[in-house]
Amino acid sequence: MAVSRQDVLRWLSELQKVFAENRQRLTDLDSAIGDGDFGISLDRGFTAVQTELTANPPPDIRAVFQNVATVLIKTMGGSSGPLLGTFFLRAGATCADKSELAPADVVALFQAGVDGIQQRGKAALGDKTMLDALLPAVDAMRGALDGGSGLAEILDWGAAAAEAGMRATITMQARKGRGSYLGERSVGHQDPGATASYMLFKAAEDVWRP
Repeated sequence: MAVSRQDVLRWLSELQKVFAENRQRLTDLDSAIGDGDFGISLDRGFTAVQTELTANPPPDIRAVFQNVATVLIKTMGGSSGPLLGTFFLRAGATCADKSELAPADVVALFQAGVDGIQQRGKAALGDKTMLDALLPAVDAMRGALDGGSGLAEILDWGAAAAEAGMRATITMQARKGRGSYLGERSVGHQDPGATASYMLFKAAEDVWRP
């Protein structure tokens, strides 16, 4: 199965719904170790994305991702807007001249997006950030692809690894962002960024799985 421009748009629409439904949960998680506005910011950003994509439908997959990046950077507060904007900008760059995405292309776009977040945020695995869900997810997807799996299995492995990474942040001490100011008091709280990152992969699995 290949992922089309319409499939990408359906993924983004699903993300808007997921972040709207989990707005309070993500805000509560952020209130424990951050600024307390993460869920609100995600809901605002992806609602604005839907408004833009509906009003000005992009002609191809790369343009979809570029538009998403621009809107998120403009509408989301804090560091999350630039980080997610970088994810979609880098992801879009891998889709140039592609009308459909094969399984290898899907892995490549997630890999490029996560690499962009890591380069911009300067965080590492174990710092209690979104990368604790993102990095295991792309590693699992790459492993599934290299093992000859199809798109469904690749997405399954990615979502499962992202969920495990998200849960692993509960026992971590934050070393980046506002949570790092709390020191040991950040232990025992699930990271909101890792939670949203799991939702990103889970939505792709739900929408793109054949």
